[in-house]
Amino acid sequence: MRELANTKPLEVLLDLIKAQKYPEAIKRFVNLRPADQAEIFNSLDDEERTKIIEHLDISATADLFDELEDDETLDVAESLPTEKLADILDEMDPDEAADLLGDLSPGQAKAALAHMEEPEEVIPLLAYPDETAGGRMTTAYVTLQRRTTVAQAIHFLQEVSPDSDVPYYLFVVDKDKKLIGVVGLRALVIAKPSEYIENIMDPHVVYVNAQTDQEEAARIMTRYDLSALPVVDEQRRLIGVITHDDILDVLEDEATEDIYRLASVSDTDLKPDSPITEQLRGRLPWLLLNTCTAMFAAWIISNFKDLFVQVAVLAFFQSVVAGQGGNAASQNVAMFVRAIALKKIEVKNIWWILIKQLIVGLLQGIVIGLIVGLGVSFWQHNPFLGLVIGLALICNSLVAVTVGTLIPLFLKSVGQDPALASSVLVTAATDSFGFLIFLSLAKVFLPYIQHYL
Repeated sequence: MRELANTKPLEVLLDLIKAQKYPEAIKRFVNLRPADQAEIFNSLDDEERTKIIEHLDISATADLFDELEDDETLDVAESLPTEKLADILDEMDPDEAADLLGDLSPGQAKAALAHMEEPEEVIPLLAYPDETAGGRMTTAYVTLQRRTTVAQAIHFLQEVSPDSDVPYYLFVVDKDKKLIGVVGLRALVIAKPSEYIENIMDPHVVYVNAQTDQEEAARIMTRYDLSALPVVDEQRRLIGVITHDDILDVLEDEATEDIYRLASVSDTDLKPDSPITEQLRGRLPWLLLNTCTAMFAAWIISNFKDLFVQVAVLAFFQSVVAGQGGNAASQNVAMFVRAIALKKIEVKNIWWILIKQLIVGLLQGIVIGLIVGLGVSFWQHNPFLGLVIGLALICNSLVAVTVGTLIPLFLKSVGQDPALASSVLVTAATDSFGFLIFLSLAKVFLPYIQHYL
């Protein structure tokens, strides 16, 4: 029985590894759950990792590889002898093995495949890009024929003894392997032994094509509350299954992608310890673009330099207007990027949605503008300065919800990722318009403002 990880056993295990007492450490290590093994393994240095791998048997190493992140698995796999790597790949889940082979150099992958005993389970998975349903599926699933009886099906399951992590959906195929139905384990157990599978199967199967994007597959599994999703080819032949654990990885990857791109980081594989060149390549271009848009905003301000000479106090408050507009726009961008990703926005409703957002923006602007305007009026003893700031906040709030709504939709319509470019473009718009609106209003009300100075 595997033990749960808690602080004391983990500390003892780490102490054993640091003391290089590997036989005793391995005994404790293999009794941990794979997820806990991965956590321990990630905390070790390269030399300690090598020692652990040397002392683990093939099956235990395969379980560990199934749990590690792709880049961590690759680091270890590249240093293994070809024969040992092939044995580990045979023991791994087919989809995880295919992912690892896809990351290896072509030469090492070819050599490993040549030494594998069951490459036929993995080779079909290598034909599909990682971010498609085909790239996420596994070949570990159970199929039945429609004229199989319930008794025969149960006997078959007892003989093949599927892995415990294979969801108990039994897929029904015809003689050409075309998917025609699905049977749940419960339906199989409560049916009469002499009943044919075709009489208890559900013919309305939810499935996806192998080329379907992984995000769409995740959305379908979430919508229909599925623990496994069959994947078919163009002739509707069953070629694989996406399991619930794989789809959790997809959801995590997609959430990470959205977060990174909203922060204008183009490479979603970047980590704090990624190589400096990779970090610069993924982050610097968007910072340069943001700098250019900031210079444009500075140019707008420069056109009002005489205004600052006459009323220096204006410089104190211009960032309030631009900053508040940026915050409001960021809220809209976040909502719309997510709604676009989940396909919860219909083209026919766009204008109604925009009108609703304008109403929200107006109300938000009035509340914030009133509070800030009154506060500045009393603080600076200048009601017209407060009026200018209040009106500027209202106007820029309307600008913010407009650009925060339309820019993600526009980018999506021209085939660009709305999450990646929206934040830079929206910030440029709200800063530039915020400064322009505030300073233009200040110029109009300049005589009244000066009267109270």
